[in-house]
Amino acid sequence: MLIGLRHLTEDYAVAYQITADDIAFIKAQGFQSIINHRPDDEEPAQPRHADIEAAAQQAGLAYVHIPIAGVITPEDQRAMQQALSALPKPIFAFCRSGARSTRIWAHALEAECI
Repeated sequence: MLIGLRHLTEDYAVAYQITADDIAFIKAQGFQSIINHRPDDEEPAQPRHADIEAAAQQAGLAYVHIPIAGVITPEDQRAMQQALSALPKPIFAFCRSGARSTRIWAHALEAECI
């Protein structure tokens, strides 16, 4: 069970760092896609995105890696908009605490309204 799981909408939820072992739980919750906002090597012993991607794909989930390191760039924002429109829903997104996954989602929605 992911204790940090927060549903921002019916189709988008965020949580803190996951491991490949969490993929079965994520799939059992009905998620169809995963977005990873965490750059590799941000902290020692952090799971690598390729390992999580492999587990997600093996479970039949779509996976996108949009690493956010500090400031959200226009490129990050465009990549997130594309992912939100293209990925099967509902989408599970994660970073270290869930904060970046929340901020980039809000930035992507903001840009759509401009």
